[in-house]
Amino acid sequence: MKAYIAKRILVSIPLLFGISFIAFVLVNLIPVDPAEVILRISDVYPTEEAVTEMREQLGLNDPFLVRYGKWLSKSLRFDFGATFTNNNRTVAGEIARSLPATLELAGAALAIVVVVSLAAGISCALWRNSLFDRAMRLLVFVGTAMPNYWVGLLLMWLFALKLDVLPTSGTGGMKHLILPAVTLSLTYISTYIRLIRNNMIENMNEEYVLYADARGLRRKTVIFGHVLRNSLHTCVTALGMSVPQLIAGTVVIENIFAWPGIGRLCISAIFNRDYPVIQAYILIMGVLFIFCNLAVDILHCLMDPRLRRAG
Repeated sequence: MKAYIAKRILVSIPLLFGISFIAFVLVNLIPVDPAEVILRISDVYPTEEAVTEMREQLGLNDPFLVRYGKWLSKSLRFDFGATFTNNNRTVAGEIARSLPATLELAGAALAIVVVVSLAAGISCALWRNSLFDRAMRLLVFVGTAMPNYWVGLLLMWLFALKLDVLPTSGTGGMKHLILPAVTLSLTYISTYIRLIRNNMIENMNEEYVLYADARGLRRKTVIFGHVLRNSLHTCVTALGMSVPQLIAGTVVIENIFAWPGIGRLCISAIFNRDYPVIQAYILIMGVLFIFCNLAVDILHCLMDPRLRRAG
């Protein structure tokens, strides 16, 4: 087991460097001079002399690999530089200010996904082909087909404008969290209901369930102690990758509901051409995917005795 975990960690190291290189390259491929952007944001006319001086201050005249090495060295210390829009604010400070709101939104959406998906998926498997199962499969199909930004606008129109029971934007309490969290979770709920239902139905047809029934085990023990446990292996993998997707997917939802998170910060940086913020966002999201994938592999190793024996 220790060897397996160590191997996964070693494999993740070159991936982290690869993501950092991609994050640096993507922003440098933008056909706009960062020095000119800073001057225009500062209301300074970008003359040739001013641009040359600014490029020297930013170190843009250094070779590409030298600039990448300096940026990576600072990034490892969580120093992403200052924002272009306000030199008095650091990128790390802006991310630290916005990240808690995004984590709150993603955490609430994840809780909704887990609770609703388990309850509906287990019920559909136990009463398969019933009216409830057919209705849920229809809702799953519709939920998967609808884009979340459109669902968010519909929920805003219904609960905020027509019924006037929930606010449309901003933060301030549980009421402000309900609409964006539900909107963000709907696509994942549809996916996990279908996944849990199909896995449980497949496992209920296995021979070990027949043997468990023959031994006289209670039906509740068979379903929750054996069938559900064996059905969750695939779901754990999907759920582990859904965590960074939830955080990264808040970009659209945060802008619809004016939620002050890191997704809204990224969109603002794109419009303002704030390249350090964009670079930091790409790097953080990529690292988050790698670490969540590593955590899922370790969790699988703990759940599956075959992997522990192989390790």
